[in-house]
Amino acid sequence: MKRFYMNNEKFICENCGKEVKKATSTSRDHCPFCLYSKHVDIMPGDRSNTCLGLLKPIGVEKFKKSFKIIYQCQRCGEKHKNIIADDDNMDLIIKLSVIQ
Repeated sequence: MKRFYMNNEKFICENCGKEVKKATSTSRDHCPFCLYSKHVDIMPGDRSNTCLGLLKPIGVEKFKKSFKIIYQCQRCGEKHKNIIADDDNMDLIIKLSVIQ
């Protein structure tokens, strides 16, 4: 069973360079502008993964009443999923859903 660690920090996206502010309702785990994430967690929010590769968004899947972004790490190749955020770039979400 996964344990969730609340870890809501602002950061500079390593893919697009934009400043990403804290999320308003949950833990921020990806850039809302380009949707990239960073391979930093083993358990959600723990920041204990040493890979530190960029997680490239490669698709979208339905999850309950929302969607998850499917990622692939550009360093180690591992796939990972994150639920979309309210302020995510919906044009990119739609584009990812068509790619599949």
